Amino acid sequence: MREPRTIATAEVAALLRVPGPHDDKYSRGVLGMITGSNRYPGAAVLGVEAALRTGVGMVRYLGPARAADLVLQRRPEAVTAEGRVQAWVLGSGMDAGAASVEEGPDAESTERMRAALASGHPLVIDAGALDAVGSARGPAIITPHARELARLTGSDLDGVLADPAGAARAAAEQLGVTVLLKGHATHVVAPGGPVLVARSATPWLATAGAGDALAGILGALVATHAAVGSANTGPPDLAHLARLGAAAAIVHGLAAQRASAGGPVTVLDVCAAVPATIAALLRGRGD
Repeated sequence: MREPRTIATAEVAALLRVPGPHDDKYSRGVLGMITGSNRYPGAAVLGVEAALRTGVGMVRYLGPARAADLVLQRRPEAVTAEGRVQAWVLGSGMDAGAASVEEGPDAESTERMRAALASGHPLVIDAGALDAVGSARGPAIITPHARELARLTGSDLDGVLADPAGAARAAAEQLGVTVLLKGHATHVVAPGGPVLVARSATPWLATAGAGDALAGILGALVATHAAVGSANTGPPDLAHLARLGAAAAIVHGLAAQRASAGGPVTVLDVCAAVPATIAALLRGRGD
């Protein structure tokens, strides 16, 4: 069994897609997001903010009406009408079992989420959508923290915390998806693949909403790669999702370091630091 491997910033830089002169908003990638809820509408704002600042042609936000209003107040370039997408982010800021809600103000999001799960597009599955991972028809990466992973797989929480690499690997094999296990060190693994470890996070990043931003960053990376793949080799597979997941965690952590400068940080500060973080990674790429 291969030992976990820390992903290098050079690998992350190589995964960042820079638009060319002939790109448009569709060829750069359209990310669909069904996130947030009437109880936690801010999660939608944070995820959309992070995705747009990572670099994507369009974010199509299709969550609850209250969250959509807040998203548009913050990011008027977000689109709240249905249409084509190349990848989805599902479940951030939703309670467990969100894909099973039949009545109430969030029921429309449930129907849209079921359609996204069945679409065949690459999926980033977070928080309230984790229980629906078995319904995914496209390549999927799940983004649980340790408690969520233990619940999802029926594992012991102490065991997950003691061996996060092993727990992530076992979950990937059990569920047949790529697993991004969040933590101070984030562990990412596809079934049968190596465990990639991202270690860029500052302890100040342990704050509400940080996972929502990570899902947005990852969704943007997946959408840009799916847009390229649609004309070439197809959507990202599970191994490629693992590399993108590790890259997203590095960008997230480096942006938090930049925003924090050694002190407390808010998630919107982290989002605001993402473009400069990506620019610095691209400068290091040297192309």
